[in-house]
Amino acid sequence: MSERKTPPEGVTGAAAGTTDRSMPEAQSGSAALPREALKIASGYAFTGPALDLGALLWDGVCLPDAQVRIPLPMLNRHGLVAGATGTGKTKTLQLIAEQLSAQGVPVFLADIKGDVSGISAPGVRNEKVQARAAEVHQTWAATGCPAEFYALGGIGHGIPVRATVTSFGPVLLSKVLQLSQTQEQSLGLIFHYADQKGLELVDLKDLRAVVAFLTSDEGKGELRNIGGLSTATAGVILRSLTAFEAQGMADFFGEPEFDTGELLRTQDDGRGLVSVLELAAVQDRPQLFSTFLMWLLADLFHDLPEVGDADKPKLVFFFDEAHLLFNGASKAFLDSLTQTVRLIRSKGVGVFFVTQTTKDVPADVLAQLGNRVQHALRAFTPDDQKALKATVRTFPDSAYDLEELLTGLGTGEAVVTVLSEKGAPTPVAATRLRAPESLMGPVDAGALDSAVKASPLYGRYAQAVDRESAYEKLSSRGAKGPDEMKAPPTSRRKDPSVVEQVVDSGMFKSLARSLGTQIGREITRSLFGTARRRR
Repeated sequence: MSERKTPPEGVTGAAAGTTDRSMPEAQSGSAALPREALKIASGYAFTGPALDLGALLWDGVCLPDAQVRIPLPMLNRHGLVAGATGTGKTKTLQLIAEQLSAQGVPVFLADIKGDVSGISAPGVRNEKVQARAAEVHQTWAATGCPAEFYALGGIGHGIPVRATVTSFGPVLLSKVLQLSQTQEQSLGLIFHYADQKGLELVDLKDLRAVVAFLTSDEGKGELRNIGGLSTATAGVILRSLTAFEAQGMADFFGEPEFDTGELLRTQDDGRGLVSVLELAAVQDRPQLFSTFLMWLLADLFHDLPEVGDADKPKLVFFFDEAHLLFNGASKAFLDSLTQTVRLIRSKGVGVFFVTQTTKDVPADVLAQLGNRVQHALRAFTPDDQKALKATVRTFPDSAYDLEELLTGLGTGEAVVTVLSEKGAPTPVAATRLRAPESLMGPVDAGALDSAVKASPLYGRYAQAVDRESAYEKLSSRGAKGPDEMKAPPTSRRKDPSVVEQVVDSGMFKSLARSLGTQIGREITRSLFGTARRRR
């Protein structure tokens, strides 16, 4: 029989990671299953801990004795949740997230439409929920998850999430600014110049000040020393930055910088924390929020140690509206993204991309997504039909007519294939999915604001800090050149008691990164050009 782990105190039902009927061979009536259905069901009869997705569909009939599941250790092998609008992708995320939380795995969710906050509250029992639970043999119990709410730059309901410009790096910033590949390379040279000259790039006005200096009569001599950077290209970057700021984007960059280690927390009762990034207030800025999500992932990648294959992931990261990340991306950006996704698995992080069709995801990335939950697709236009055929080709050989099946699935139904405990793909299984046990919809805005302000993280990140950095240095330098503005190594030394206060504060990580060149640290840059400092 499959392992039944004792759920944390207060967690019951499917969210506790248990199921009434987990192995067809051990279930009453399993011999009555059709031969093909029994063969499919046997592919999901895992012996270790797993998440319950739902019951097998065969020939239009729901077979509750044949449960479709995902092995918990395989969640760091990444995944894809796809399907047309309105087919139930968000509820699938919620279903997976609440079971991960119950098994002690932290989860990150990007909430694009503002309807995922309900994961923090118990669900509501109604006729539809009861009917679905009965169909799939789910012991349903209303259960909320421990949750923390964030908002980019504090715009919306949530604890502000900011990044310094130097940490964000030139590759991701180029994606946000929609620069060409040549301009992206030039921006990298500007970052390198600022690193070498001790000009800390904390917010956008710092970067704008550095570029403005380099394009001024006074700074053109410095510009000539930066190989491959022309005055014209620097001017284009400066105009892009100015326009970007004019659109109200400055709030997302600055200090205190968010520590992505906050996403890895668990509660005292053993449940994983669900971190919800509220993006509804900035959904009209898709390039910005999709790239910020990539920064979070890249930051985690460089902070976490190698763990190899573990009993369960350290974090599962759901990347909603994934097509926005890939649209218009440079080759350097895509190469960096692909390598990050490939390597972060060994650090215990699973990434699920959420989008409409498999065509939204580059082939090199798609090849790394071992777990697939494909909701219904539409085939109303020639482009729809091409997308349908392309999706079918990405699945293993199947006992179903997938083209017909994918256009006929109902809401809350999906075609599933995952990696087994041995790492092999499971048989393709049409599945009627379980109902989430948390609230399927947003929580009240007042209750959300109260939860945010009650968080111990609110005081750490709520108030923006604008300290001396490149902008202030260049504005007040007088006749001094950039080399003369660097503080001596001892100029930043503090009384020990002050140091202790700084270390204990929420801004320590942000300040440690940004002050690097002034206290004898060397900036190193990652695949994405995101900054890391080492002693």
